Amino acid sequence: MARPLRMLRSLLQVAGGLAGLWALSGPLPRGLATDGARQRPRNIVVILADDLGYGDPGCYNGQSKILTPCMDRLAAEGMLFTDAHSPSGVCTPTRYSLLTGRYCWRSSLKSGVLWGYSEPLIESDRLTIASLLKRHGYHTGCVGKWHLGLGWVTKDGGKAGTDNVDWSRSLTDGPHSLGFDYSYIIPASLDMDPYCWLENGRTVEAPTEYTPGSNRRWNDGGGFWRAGPIAPSFDFYEVQPIITNKSIAFIKRQTTDMPFFLYVPLAAPHTPWMPTKEFRGTTEAGWYGDFVAQVDASIGQIVKAVDDAGFRDDTLIIVTSDNGSHWPVQQIAAFSHCANGDWRGQKADIHEGGHRVPFICRWPGGIAPGSRNDQTVCLTDLMATFAAVIGETLPTDAGQDSYNILPAMLDPGLTEPIREAAVHHSLQGMFAIRQGPWKLIAGRGSGGFTAPQQIEPKPGEPQGQLYNLRDDPGELTNLWSERPEIVERMKTLLERYQQQGYSRPM
Repeated sequence: MARPLRMLRSLLQVAGGLAGLWALSGPLPRGLATDGARQRPRNIVVILADDLGYGDPGCYNGQSKILTPCMDRLAAEGMLFTDAHSPSGVCTPTRYSLLTGRYCWRSSLKSGVLWGYSEPLIESDRLTIASLLKRHGYHTGCVGKWHLGLGWVTKDGGKAGTDNVDWSRSLTDGPHSLGFDYSYIIPASLDMDPYCWLENGRTVEAPTEYTPGSNRRWNDGGGFWRAGPIAPSFDFYEVQPIITNKSIAFIKRQTTDMPFFLYVPLAAPHTPWMPTKEFRGTTEAGWYGDFVAQVDASIGQIVKAVDDAGFRDDTLIIVTSDNGSHWPVQQIAAFSHCANGDWRGQKADIHEGGHRVPFICRWPGGIAPGSRNDQTVCLTDLMATFAAVIGETLPTDAGQDSYNILPAMLDPGLTEPIREAAVHHSLQGMFAIRQGPWKLIAGRGSGGFTAPQQIEPKPGEPQGQLYNLRDDPGELTNLWSERPEIVERMKTLLERYQQQGYSRPM
């Protein structure tokens, strides 16, 4: 019992009476809206964790080796979705899809992710959540990891790279050109150069120094990052606290005169695992677990800032993740911690562990506290959901794969499926489609990090994978050959979605 108590004391100490006290004290909300309450939330905050697994938060996994009091509290005050999915098993595609409501494989990126110097991925004329809400009078902000490409200005007019970026020039494209009034970001993942901050399209401090990188990977804290330019004061350990503090500062600047939308794409617990001193040794899942604990405290601090500013009752807060955890079997064996729960696979994979993610939402004005929803939902659905919040109908050239899940948030008893189906995509570009209990994977292997990544079927063998997740949640029994009629029906539906350019009703 001593170790859990020590963990709890550490979390409270680090939160400094902010996140910890929010998580562990105070009455639960009254519940559903009463007479006179708003019918729609006024403000929206989306916190997107980076590589947080389904089995990391205690509210999803009672056997988690990580205490997550803030996420647990948020779930107790709101709704926990059990069947939520990122549209991809990796970073960039999910970010594209979340902000546009469109599957990323419809864009120029068919597999993999972008890099720190990549060109912008989101098309300049594409409607985003931020531009949609800004059009309706919202003050919009983005604080954290961007990873969608930036319009770097170069000294020689060529493609951006480590040697030719003009750090004194403003970006030509970035969050500011996609609807965000304010932004404070790092260009890509915390293990990708350039290592610097950008505020409203300008480099805060030029990366004039060079880091040789780190290859510690899983040992000594998972401190892996690539070599490249780095700003003199850039500190890997301070990235998470800076994102938290800048998010809080944005919230504090808001007034009741204008609704706001804050998108917080965290850079953690993605590698490098860099928890600050206060969190090291506070969990039983190594430095990764300690980093998740710090993420949890950050979430608590941001939520408390919303509450302290007087926005609690009319703010919809969503906490989710861009994909599953990068947590291979070696780490499971070493720590007895299942970061992706009981689901098969991990980050990048086409199996459930790659894309089934936590999804917690709280709005005291409309979402029942302590509620649970088993609807199949996807992060592409935020676009249509937020459009419903403001009473907007999406045009046909926007949010092509987005469904309004606000009815599910407001009614945990809603059993009629909102989505016809959901499409999943892996690091290597492998497709899957989910409809009801059935999941069809258009290929063999994981399509991601877990071996075997690709299997070339022999003559007479199944060409893909078919699982009944209701009877076989671990995706162990391939029914491809036994249920040809389901294979044919789901292949046809997947092909229709791919060819027609949309999957939502038009």
